Amino acid sequence: MSKLQRILSHAEQQCQINGSRLTDKRKKVLSGLLQSDRALSAYELVDYCNETYDENFAAMSVYRILEFLEQEQLVHKLNLANRYVACGHITCDHQHEVPQFLICTDCQSVKEFSISRSTLGSIKRQVEQANFHLVSEQIELNCLCKSCAAA
Repeated sequence: MSKLQRILSHAEQQCQINGSRLTDKRKKVLSGLLQSDRALSAYELVDYCNETYDENFAAMSVYRILEFLEQEQLVHKLNLANRYVACGHITCDHQHEVPQFLICTDCQSVKEFSISRSTLGSIKRQVEQANFHLVSEQIELNCLCKSCAAA
């Protein structure tokens, strides 16, 4: 079994545990993200699916699929870039920390990492002390990857 097949199988099991289904089209969209070396927009995923599977994927359908995959915690939406990445921890069976993202502003490559709940708690306290309310725990940092910085 290939690495991609193993990840998709685990994602399918996770959906079943949650009482949902990872349909064929959902698998194809997730596969596109898993095989990409960068974050993709919904329209880039439409193009990928149409070319790779020789099917007609409508943009609205891909958006609905991405929403489903996000709810199942299989993908993450990067709000600053308005793009999506596959979760780097799909096959993990342990409790995850809070995912954070380094996003290369040149090539759109993304690195997912985690911060501890205690660090997030400290951030939340500082936000509240500044008289703000934290809407999203996700932190996205605009960066340059090593390759782009060297160019």
